[in-house]
Amino acid sequence: MGRHYEHLTLEERCSIARLHEDGQSLRQIAAAMDRPASTISRELKRNRGKQVGYKPGYAHEQAQARRWTGARLERDGGLRDLVLHCLALGWSPQQVAGRLAREDGGHAISHESIYRFIYAQIRRTNDGAWRLYLPKAKLKRGRRSRPDRSSVAFIQHRVSIAQRPKSVQHRRIPGHWEADLMLFSTTGQALLVAYERTSRFLLLARHPGKAADPTARQLLAWFETLPAKLRRTVTFDNGTEFAKHHRLNTSLGIKTFFCDAHSPWQKGGVENAIGRMRRPLPRKTDLDAIDTKTLEACVEAYNNTPRKCLDFRSPAEAFKAQLLHFKCESTPSLRSG
Repeated sequence: MGRHYEHLTLEERCSIARLHEDGQSLRQIAAAMDRPASTISRELKRNRGKQVGYKPGYAHEQAQARRWTGARLERDGGLRDLVLHCLALGWSPQQVAGRLAREDGGHAISHESIYRFIYAQIRRTNDGAWRLYLPKAKLKRGRRSRPDRSSVAFIQHRVSIAQRPKSVQHRRIPGHWEADLMLFSTTGQALLVAYERTSRFLLLARHPGKAADPTARQLLAWFETLPAKLRRTVTFDNGTEFAKHHRLNTSLGIKTFFCDAHSPWQKGGVENAIGRMRRPLPRKTDLDAIDTKTLEACVEAYNNTPRKCLDFRSPAEAFKAQLLHFKCESTPSLRSG
């Protein structure tokens, strides 16, 4: 087994200089210091001055200058600007690292290096604004639990998620959706969100509160434009806004399922999507002050952000591939029988 290598200290360099001046050979110096002869040879060649020869102080300064202990993002300005630009778009460090690796054909930088760089800047500059580059803009990571109220008894024709096909859970078959309302502090302001489980593609529209009829109409408007194989099931929580869910089955043949009481995590995909949309649209946002183009830009940014679970493709790329596949599949053959 090889020995653990340690850098030469200033005291060891003083000993090397003294023994070298006494005319000792490389092997004799190495034996006296219990170091490999190659280490002594490399030290005398790399850290000597052209005019003064080998001096311990100068050699130590040269070795220290050659060793860089700072972050790579501090050394590489171009990479730093690119990473900060992607973070400013709302990408997480993991998404940035994965996308750069995908585009460069290999490892560019790790997400942990990006996290360490941001935290180092906060400590160095004492400027908490650096945390805004992080996905949730928090100095401490952790989950927040929120109470959920259930309205199971008020939903007719409700089918439990326990009866949903097991294949839906694996996310391998497209066309399985989740839906929820994204609520805001101002009463009556809400966004209806639909999320495709396989591609992670997101649909979003303004919604007049928690009324059930507008919810059913909006979902029908979205799904009726899709191929039948891209609208198989929808999973909801137990909010009364989804009380007219059976219209989806009657009009389009879409099967609907509901989470267990107080278990919104069972439709974790759309919950995660709403959490990501909270970054540009926090709960205190006044939707009346947000125009349609701004909302569309937020959804576009989400759908064009690379995801690790998609091999760092974006949801838009994955959903488009599904859509093109089913359109081609449904095109009649031009060959004669």
